[in-house]
Amino acid sequence: MSASGGTKAIVAALAANLAIAVAKFVAFLFSGSSSMLAESVHSLADSGNQGLLLLGGKKAQREATPQHPFGYGRERYIYAFLVSIVLFSVGGMFAIYEGYEKIVHPHDIKHWYWPVGVLVFAIIAETFSFRTAIKESNTLRGKQSWKEFVRHAKAPELPVVLLEDLGALVGLILALGGVGMALATGDGIWDGIGTLCIGVLLILIAIVLAIETKSLLLGEAAGIDAVQKIETAIVDGDTVTGIIHMRTLHLGPEELLVAAKIAVQHDDTATEIASAINAAEGRIREAVPIARVIYLEPDIFSETEAAKGADREASPGGPASHPAEH
Repeated sequence: MSASGGTKAIVAALAANLAIAVAKFVAFLFSGSSSMLAESVHSLADSGNQGLLLLGGKKAQREATPQHPFGYGRERYIYAFLVSIVLFSVGGMFAIYEGYEKIVHPHDIKHWYWPVGVLVFAIIAETFSFRTAIKESNTLRGKQSWKEFVRHAKAPELPVVLLEDLGALVGLILALGGVGMALATGDGIWDGIGTLCIGVLLILIAIVLAIETKSLLLGEAAGIDAVQKIETAIVDGDTVTGIIHMRTLHLGPEELLVAAKIAVQHDDTATEIASAINAAEGRIREAVPIARVIYLEPDIFSETEAAKGADREASPGGPASHPAEH
């Protein structure tokens, strides 16, 4: 996995969640708090999720084969999607079940200092993990808002870790609130309400992750900035006079396919066109290094075909689409 895969953030989150899961489960055994049990399962699920992200990054590094000629870069998207399923089922649904059971059959919390102490420890540990994820993300986020970063990031690991850590912190606060209210009122129902809220939170985060990783699995185009750089690199104003139409597709977070029909002069020789295509491919790779697979097809620009509009099924000679459509 490349540096942009956020390996440091994943490892930090994995270490924090394993330690927190053990501490929460011990607190549950001593206190009987359902919030503690839900939170321990949540942390254990998060640890498994980070393991899945690391496994996906490892599998994505495999060399291309005749059966998979474009490589295995999308393995990272598949394992990120599995994370959303685990978070929904193991984390969210279990917490909702535990919360319901505690509301229906409430009981007092014993040895209150165990859950409170563990929750404070967990909040501190998760804060450090979240801080690492933020620091790693800022190197890639640029001027994007956090919402835009999560929605448009091509590498799925950092958005997943960010949302997991955010959910963990909010969940810990909810658990602390539920335990605190149960202790203050002497009514164990509050512990169940806190657990129920944790479950709803985890399910909402899982849905967001599923939607974003599904889009990556279906195949997303390059960002607008990358598309503009590629278009500028293709046209040399001499042999390549324009772009008739172009499509881009992420084969993985750091692998981009570029396919374009380019306009050339009608009296250019085959040798001149071949040299121009090779030069254009070199310029594309220099402008956008992740452009690994490039297909450029020469054609003669046709005013008649251009008048038909930017139809994806247009015959040769149609106009280039607007960059935002790629």
